[in-house]
Amino acid sequence: MATVNVYLTFNGNAEEAFNFYKSVFGGEFAHFGKFKDMPADDNAPKMTAEDSNRIMHVSLPISKETVLMASDTTSGYGDVTFGNNFSVSINTDSATEADKLFAGLSAGGNIIMPMEKTFWGAYFGMFTDKFGINWMINFDEIPKH
Repeated sequence: MATVNVYLTFNGNAEEAFNFYKSVFGGEFAHFGKFKDMPADDNAPKMTAEDSNRIMHVSLPISKETVLMASDTTSGYGDVTFGNNFSVSINTDSATEADKLFAGLSAGGNIIMPMEKTFWGAYFGMFTDKFGINWMINFDEIPKH
């Protein structure tokens, strides 16, 4: 069964925001990675020093069922527009389920990143549906412990 979480996007202050959220909810970050921690990719645009220190992904479990997640945008993508700075993130139990949900929900929308294997061990894709809602579909090929 798929789980649904909120994924927030910030203009460079995700670390500050998530340290605040952690102070309120408690717990520990399940993941905390900056863009500079990503493997080198010759096809990726050059990143500024400021962008490399921004958050690529952070996750904070806030209950048994819910994980609050986020990243910063980079100068290559431009600032986020508040009110459009979140996505519905669905984590599936299989690649087949991920493909089915991606195909169905993205129909008539705008695919930002097709479903593909990632360096972090997931099968992942992003799109905006035909109603303007941002979605992320994820299947963890390497189970998280």
